[in-house]
Amino acid sequence: MDTIQGKACYSVDEFCSAHVISRAMFYKLRADGKAPRTMSVGTRTLISYEAAAEWRKSCETAEVA
Repeated sequence: MDTIQGKACYSVDEFCSAHVISRAMFYKLRADGKAPRTMSVGTRTLISYEAAAEWRKSCETAEVA
């Protein structure tokens, strides 16, 4: 499994930073059903690297269509 710095997932802040979007945009995408899949761990919302990769691929596919 590919991981960044030994981690297997992003926090919302890390995801937003890595994908150059604001938290507000992340939550707008989530409300619209267009955000990556997330998981809840305690009170934290996390995004696996696999879910982020799938989300990026779906964004690329949407651009082509």
